[in-house]
Amino acid sequence: MEFLSKHTECLSKCQLNLAPGLQTVGALALLTTGGLFIACKALTFLRVILSLFVLPGKPLRSFGPRGSWAVVTGASDGLGKEFSLQLARAGYNILLVSRTASKLNALAEEITSKHRSTQTKTLSMDFARNDDEDFDRLKGLIDELDVSVLVNNVGKSHDIPTPFALTPEEEMADIININCHGTLRTTQLVVPGMIQRKRGLILTMGSFGGLLPTPLLATYSGSKAFLQQWSTALGSELEQHGITVELVQAYLITSAMSKVRRTTAMIPDPRSFVKSVLAKIGRNGGSPSYAYSSSPYWSHGIMAWFLTCITGPMNKLVLGRNRAMHESIRTRALRKAEREKGKKRA
Repeated sequence: MEFLSKHTECLSKCQLNLAPGLQTVGALALLTTGGLFIACKALTFLRVILSLFVLPGKPLRSFGPRGSWAVVTGASDGLGKEFSLQLARAGYNILLVSRTASKLNALAEEITSKHRSTQTKTLSMDFARNDDEDFDRLKGLIDELDVSVLVNNVGKSHDIPTPFALTPEEEMADIININCHGTLRTTQLVVPGMIQRKRGLILTMGSFGGLLPTPLLATYSGSKAFLQQWSTALGSELEQHGITVELVQAYLITSAMSKVRRTTAMIPDPRSFVKSVLAKIGRNGGSPSYAYSSSPYWSHGIMAWFLTCITGPMNKLVLGRNRAMHESIRTRALRKAEREKGKKRA
């Protein structure tokens, strides 16, 4: 009994001496893990800053010689028009594709008046129709050209933020046909020639609506999320053929689609945004979480980094604020519609 008592007393002392040691090891492990987490976030942010403000992108000339062609969809307004103007300035001939022939012709005249040696071609087609004959005509044009650059800019959002249950069927169909079918079918026409020539650039316009789930823009948000995953997969497929694929993430830009007219630090005009895109090709900008993607405009890039690396895209607080913002936009839009209806009655 005396031996057992002494043995128990010795074991208790060992446990008392060991407990502080275990606590110290646990604390060190916790501190180390936290330190590594913070260091990883800091390193990622440093890469974002370097990408946005310091490191240059791939030169446009690396994707094709002067006099080769750029195809721009949704070319008649906003970003599409600006991509066309800046690519023409860089020495590319431009195939302009959009719905309204008069706007395409006016833009073609503007390009050739500014750049005498630049050639233009136009094709009027409504991507919402997803018409085989339209794509056959587009294929006929593309097959004759040395296409170095494709800008998948054509897109459609909801007329106003709308709960999914109230979204008109026609609007849903138009969004999917334009954003998804139109982008995929156009790209499939261009890619074989790029593979044969072992060079090319494919830029596809994404959106923060695809980066973050966006209540009241559910169909649009889903279509842009689809383009995110599709573009990343395509980038991996085509990299071995010397083709650069990039999905361009954007927050708001002054345009007819966004219905925003005034520029701010967070909302650039099309000229500034396109300039940043073409200057940072191949750089992730603020989208280090996604391969073959970029948020090249400086304020959009910082916001994208914060939302994806710090808060997380599925954070309920972010979702709630996003929903509240679009509910407010919807309320204002409905009030405006009622006022305009009242004026017509008067």
